[in-house]
Amino acid sequence: MESSAIKKQIAGQRRALRVRKNVRGTSARPRLCVVKTNKHIEAQLINDEAGITLAGVSTNSKELKTTPFRKKNKASAKVLGGRIAEKAKAIGIEKVVFDRGPFRYHGILAELAQSARDGGLQF
Repeated sequence: MESSAIKKQIAGQRRALRVRKNVRGTSARPRLCVVKTNKHIEAQLINDEAGITLAGVSTNSKELKTTPFRKKNKASAKVLGGRIAEKAKAIGIEKVVFDRGPFRYHGILAELAQSARDGGLQF
Protein backbone atom coordinates (compact mmCIF):
# COMPACT_ATOMS: atom_id res chain seq x y z
CA MET A 1 0.00 0.00 0.00
CA GLU A 2 1.64 3.21 -1.18
CA SER A 3 0.99 6.57 0.41
CA SER A 4 -0.54 9.37 -1.64
CA ALA A 5 2.72 11.37 -1.48
CA ILE A 6 4.67 8.53 -3.09
CA LYS A 7 1.98 8.07 -5.77
CA LYS A 8 2.15 11.79 -6.53
CA GLN A 9 5.94 11.66 -6.80
CA ILE A 10 5.84 8.66 -9.14
CA ALA A 11 3.20 10.37 -11.31
CA GLY A 12 5.43 13.47 -11.57
CA GLN A 13 8.42 11.36 -12.59
CA ARG A 14 6.33 9.66 -15.29
CA ARG A 15 5.16 13.02 -16.66
CA ALA A 16 8.75 14.31 -16.75
CA LEU A 17 9.97 11.20 -18.58
CA ARG A 18 7.09 11.46 -21.06
CA VAL A 19 8.17 15.02 -21.92
CA ARG A 20 11.92 14.36 -21.88
CA LYS A 21 11.86 11.30 -24.13
CA ASN A 22 11.11 13.68 -27.02
CA VAL A 23 13.26 16.63 -25.90
CA ARG A 24 17.06 16.53 -26.29
CA GLY A 25 19.45 19.45 -26.06
CA THR A 26 22.35 19.82 -28.48
CA SER A 27 25.21 22.29 -28.69
CA ALA A 28 23.38 24.22 -31.42
CA ARG A 29 19.99 24.03 -29.69
CA PRO A 30 20.26 23.40 -25.93
CA ARG A 31 17.38 22.39 -23.67
CA LEU A 32 15.80 25.14 -21.58
CA CYS A 33 14.84 23.19 -18.46
CA VAL A 34 12.50 24.87 -15.96
CA VAL A 35 12.05 23.55 -12.43
CA LYS A 36 9.54 24.83 -9.89
CA THR A 37 9.87 24.06 -6.19
CA ASN A 38 7.59 25.16 -3.36
CA LYS A 39 9.48 28.45 -2.97
CA HIS A 40 11.68 29.00 -6.03
CA ILE A 41 11.98 28.77 -9.82
CA GLU A 42 15.10 27.67 -11.71
CA ALA A 43 15.90 27.77 -15.42
CA GLN A 44 18.95 26.16 -17.05
CA LEU A 45 20.33 25.79 -20.55
CA ILE A 46 21.60 22.21 -20.88
CA ASN A 47 23.64 20.52 -23.61
CA ASP A 48 22.62 16.86 -23.31
CA GLU A 49 25.22 15.62 -25.81
CA ALA A 50 28.12 16.84 -23.66
CA GLY A 51 26.22 16.59 -20.37
CA ILE A 52 26.94 20.17 -19.30
CA THR A 53 24.94 23.14 -18.10
CA LEU A 54 25.67 26.20 -20.23
CA ALA A 55 23.84 28.83 -18.15
CA GLY A 56 21.38 29.02 -15.32
CA VAL A 57 19.32 31.46 -13.28
CA SER A 58 17.25 31.02 -10.17
CA THR A 59 15.16 33.06 -7.76
CA ASN A 60 17.55 31.69 -5.15
CA SER A 61 20.68 33.15 -6.83
CA LYS A 62 22.80 35.94 -5.36
CA GLU A 63 21.72 38.50 -7.96
CA LEU A 64 18.01 38.12 -7.12
CA LYS A 65 18.23 37.32 -3.40
CA THR A 66 17.94 40.95 -2.28
CA THR A 67 15.28 41.97 -4.82
CA PRO A 68 11.51 41.53 -4.67
CA PHE A 69 11.88 38.76 -7.28
CA ARG A 70 13.19 36.16 -4.82
CA LYS A 71 9.92 34.20 -4.60
CA LYS A 72 7.94 31.92 -6.89
CA ASN A 73 5.43 34.11 -8.73
CA LYS A 74 4.67 35.38 -12.22
CA ALA A 75 6.70 38.58 -11.81
CA SER A 76 9.76 36.56 -10.83
CA ALA A 77 9.18 34.20 -13.76
CA LYS A 78 9.11 37.17 -16.13
CA VAL A 79 12.45 38.43 -14.79
CA LEU A 80 14.00 34.93 -14.98
CA GLY A 81 12.88 34.53 -18.59
CA GLY A 82 14.58 37.80 -19.51
CA ARG A 83 17.77 36.88 -17.62
CA ILE A 84 18.08 33.43 -19.21
CA ALA A 85 17.56 35.03 -22.64
CA GLU A 86 20.35 37.54 -21.90
CA LYS A 87 22.72 34.78 -20.78
CA ALA A 88 21.88 32.71 -23.86
CA LYS A 89 22.57 35.66 -26.17
CA ALA A 90 25.88 36.28 -24.38
CA ILE A 91 27.10 32.75 -25.23
CA GLY A 92 25.72 32.91 -28.77
CA ILE A 93 22.53 30.84 -28.47
CA GLU A 94 19.33 31.91 -30.21
CA LYS A 95 17.33 28.67 -30.50
CA VAL A 96 16.44 26.37 -27.62
CA VAL A 97 14.17 23.42 -26.88
CA PHE A 98 11.71 24.11 -24.05
CA ASP A 99 11.53 21.42 -21.35
CA ARG A 100 8.61 21.92 -18.97
CA GLY A 101 9.29 18.71 -17.05
CA PRO A 102 6.31 17.43 -15.06
CA PHE A 103 4.73 20.90 -14.86
CA ARG A 104 1.80 22.14 -16.94
CA TYR A 105 2.44 24.89 -19.44
CA HIS A 106 0.41 27.64 -17.80
CA GLY A 107 0.81 30.37 -15.22
CA ILE A 108 4.41 30.72 -14.10
CA LEU A 109 5.88 28.51 -16.85
CA ALA A 110 3.97 30.30 -19.61
CA GLU A 111 5.10 33.67 -18.24
CA LEU A 112 8.76 32.57 -18.13
CA ALA A 113 8.56 31.15 -21.66
CA GLN A 114 6.94 34.31 -23.07
CA SER A 115 9.54 36.50 -21.38
CA ALA A 116 12.34 34.36 -22.85
CA ARG A 117 10.75 34.68 -26.29
CA ASP A 118 10.52 38.46 -25.85
CA GLY A 119 14.21 38.40 -24.90
CA GLY A 120 15.09 36.88 -28.27
CA LEU A 121 15.06 33.09 -27.74
CA GLN A 122 13.27 30.99 -30.34
CA PHE A 123 11.37 27.82 -29.43
